[in-house]
Order: sequence, then structure tokens, then C-alpha cells
Amino acid sequence: MTATSAAGSAPAPATSAPPPVLPAVERRAAIPGGFVAGATAVGIKASGRPDLAVIATTRGPDGRRPAAAAAVFTPNAFAAAPVRLSRIHLAASAPPDVRAGEGSAGFTTGIVVTSGCANAATGAAGDQDQAAVARALAGVLGGDVNETLVMSTGVIGVRLPLDKVLPGLAGLAGGSLTADDEGLEAAAIAMCTTDSRAKRATVVVDLPDDGVAVPIRVTGIAKGVGMIHPRMATMLAVVLTDAAADPSLLRDILRPVAARTWNQLTIDGDTSTNDTVFLVASGAAEGSPIAAGSPAAAELGRAVEAVARDLARQQAADG
Repeated sequence: MTATSAAGSAPAPATSAPPPVLPAVERRAAIPGGFVAGATAVGIKASGRPDLAVIATTRGPDGRRPAAAAAVFTPNAFAAAPVRLSRIHLAASAPPDVRAGEGSAGFTTGIVVTSGCANAATGAAGDQDQAAVARALAGVLGGDVNETLVMSTGVIGVRLPLDKVLPGLAGLAGGSLTADDEGLEAAAIAMCTTDSRAKRATVVVDLPDDGVAVPIRVTGIAKGVGMIHPRMATMLAVVLTDAAADPSLLRDILRPVAARTWNQLTIDGDTSTNDTVFLVASGAAEGSPIAAGSPAAAELGRAVEAVARDLARQQAADG
């Protein structure tokens, strides 16, 4: 089959170039600079396990700093409410050069993940519920609602229990997020549904910056097992980096990486309404902005691909 991006764009062009040599991966959730994260249990899952996670950017002197973001989504014609809302928010926050191009990219101050309820096939009420979650996150973080992103996974056809989600979100995002690795590890665990284990991967590389090597980190967390299929069916992933990359560069990195990694997975032939991958860059490493086509951009792309490839392998092994 020909792999296409989950955003439904054209197939990546064929190339005779050898595959890139990828950096080594550690299977841990080492949170990059510029982010905080955490998770809690609010009762979405009947098991009582953690089911709500937040990943947010850190505050600067003028408020919470938005981070550049890019995404690929399910091509399913019946995309779930969180997919529809995240597409809208990325389009609203995107700079003009991204709006004019293919793919989804913009800015974000925070991502909220609900696990145990997909909020799919819930109609207009589901859209309203998802928007309420985004507004609540923006209210707590103090950012623009268009800079919030959402992901959901779990049972289809059931609405989000807002009476549980909104109070839990206020408590979590309002004071329980941490810049320690434990916060991102907790988010990785909360994402899981039928997974037997959380998936996480970290790469540390040096980016060339005007003769100076700037160390940056790329870390991803993901869930997905059992119903994985080409075009990322039934999987979520968030990849974070402290590199200084703009939305268009992240988009150009993520789309072909997704085509070469997650879109190659096949387990049982099912498709999903909720597939989402976010790639977010805080810029906290304080290197110069990475120019498209530069050696630094190529090295960042290899680091993102190493993380994505390892996460996809973990997902396939858990199927």
C-alpha cells in the first residue's frame, strides 16, 4: 500500500535516498524544557485508573508562552469531536504561511487528554462538550482558547462526563502540573485504555547553531493497541521538544515521519475516528530559530523520526 499522512494529504514522494541514520532512543518520558504535565483520575474509566492528562507550556514574564505545534489526524470521514475541534483551533492560531499550505499547524499553550471516552459519534452535543473542555483549560492556563488542543480515546457513542471532567481539569491544570519527568510519565499512563503498558521514548541530540552545538530533547508518549491500522487507527501520540522550531517546519517534519512510521502499522484492519499526533516545540533550549532545509532541521527531523519509530514499534508489540 502507499502510505499517506493522517491528515489525508497526498502520498510522500518516492525517493531513492538511503534511510536516515537515526539517533539512539531511551524508553523513558524525559520531559523537555518549557513544558509541564500531569494526570489524575476523575472517573471516566470504570476501573478508577488515571483518565485525564494535561500537557502545558510554562509561564514567561508576559504570561504563558505559546509553543509551535503541528498535527496529523485521522482521515476517517466520521472524525470525532476532539479531532474536529483541534483542527479548528490549529487553523485559527496558524500563521499565514501555514494556512496557505497543506497540513495542520499553529500554536498551543496546552493539550488535554481524556481517556475512557472517545467522544465520537456524539453529534452536536459532543462538539459542545469538547468545546467546554477547551474553554475550561484555557481559563485555567490563562491563554487563548484557540491555543488549546484536545485528544480523546475510549468508548464510542458516549458523551464526556463533564460533571467529572471539568472539576478534575480545574484541579489538575490549576496546580498539579510539574516540570519533572513524573508528570509526563503520569500523562503517558493516563492515555492508556486497553494497552498493557505505557509507551514513551526520548532522544537527546546536539543541533548545529552557528558553530555551537545546542543540546535539545525530543520525547514522545503514545497509546495504541489492538485496533491499529494504516493511517494511525486508534492511536494517540504527543511528541515534545525544546527546540526552536516554527509551525511550518514542524508540519514539514511530522507529515513524512508519520507516513513512514505510524501509517505503516497494521494489526487487525480496523480504522478509528480519533487518531491524532501532536508535535510541539517550546523553544526552551534557547538556540537560534531553526531554518527549513538547514542541518539543524535535518537533525531535528531525525530525532523526531527516531522517537516516532520507537513508539510505533512499542504499539505494534503491544497488539
